[in-house]
Amino acid sequence: MMRREGGDGVYEDYRGRCPYGRLPCIRDLRVPVATIVGMVADGMSMTDILRAYPDLETEDVAEALRFAADAVREREIPLLSTG
Repeated sequence: MMRREGGDGVYEDYRGRCPYGRLPCIRDLRVPVATIVGMVADGMSMTDILRAYPDLETEDVAEALRFAADAVREREIPLLSTG
């Protein structure tokens, strides 16, 4: 298993153990990061998320959000000159 650099709660590559393929998952719980981020986006409270996944901790949700933010962070991409 490979841990995401700088994080200690999300695995980038679960080597086939994550039931959803090679998706980022929370710790060894096999809960996809996308599931947690989607729950937050849908307006679920922390209490509701932790109730739905009792093995999660508050820090797991925060780490999932940090992971997602890092994944979509704006990166400088050089533009090609057209002229």
